[in-house]
Amino acid sequence: MINKKVVTLNEFIIEEQKGFPYATGELSSLLRDIVFAAKLVNREVNKAGLVDILGTTGSSNVHGEEVKKLDVFAHEQFVNSLRTSGECCGVASEESPDFLSFDNERAKNAKYVVCIDPLDGSSNIDVNVSIGTIFSILERKTISGPCVLEDFLQAGFRQVAAGYVVYGAATLLVYTTGDGVNGFTLDPSIGEFCLSHPDIKIPEKGKIYSINESYRARFADSVNQFVDYCKVEDKASNRPYSCRYIGSMVADFHRNLLKGGIFMYPAMSTHPNGKLRLLYECNPMAFIIEQAGGLATSGEQRIMEISPQELHQRTPIFIGSKEMVYKVVEYINQEKLVGSVNGVSH
Repeated sequence: MINKKVVTLNEFIIEEQKGFPYATGELSSLLRDIVFAAKLVNREVNKAGLVDILGTTGSSNVHGEEVKKLDVFAHEQFVNSLRTSGECCGVASEESPDFLSFDNERAKNAKYVVCIDPLDGSSNIDVNVSIGTIFSILERKTISGPCVLEDFLQAGFRQVAAGYVVYGAATLLVYTTGDGVNGFTLDPSIGEFCLSHPDIKIPEKGKIYSINESYRARFADSVNQFVDYCKVEDKASNRPYSCRYIGSMVADFHRNLLKGGIFMYPAMSTHPNGKLRLLYECNPMAFIIEQAGGLATSGEQRIMEISPQELHQRTPIFIGSKEMVYKVVEYINQEKLVGSVNGVSH
């Protein structure tokens, strides 16, 4: 058996930083602060069935969704870690109605703000299904002083880093700083994330589609036509494709990233602007997928070119292997064409 040197996340970050001659270390330090909080959340996730942390708080978050106790814990851990780091001047969290501006002197002059979904897929907490954390790091637009709303409302292509953590059978961190995508698995024996998935590339031709088909009656015809296309037997294109849907974006996305596929949460009659949040979920995942060779679109435009107007803005999303994303967009464009010919606006 060949001995292979284990590369820890800290070692990887230091080496990556050497590739940027003008790097001063703030971003690297900020990533480590996020990872530290993720370790704390992972510890609680692993023992959640043994303590009074599962279940709900009896309140709802800004989106009207019931707040789980573990959601609150995760939110607090990330906010506290970022507040004390000194490398972040503010956080926008899916669990908070407004952004949080840090008022200590060092934070006021920090370069970065963070948008975060502290615990994605929280409806799965009580049934022991994979959940996760999604984060996005932006360089602030203002120069100094307390951060303002403008610092957070930036298009996705302005992200300097993004990533997610999957709390599952193993705990994995996947992130990008705009120079490819790398994955790290937490070794609980040493408490360190170790490089396990270097230079991740998503297959151009996927075989998996992920969508909640119970909402079929609420989808546009074009989306249903694409889903039907996925089910048709055709040896030349290796169809039918497999339907895999966990209900936790981070888990569905991670599987498709490694195996090839498409994750879809389209607009619906009940949610015409989509349901997933642009800043906390869609932008960071779009950054990662593009760096891995895939695509992310709202059906109308590239996700990372959408100009956010509010913190909790929602958007439809189709994200994954290039060929599959191109195909669903083809159906969407055909529907628009038919609609315009028939005088129907979309």
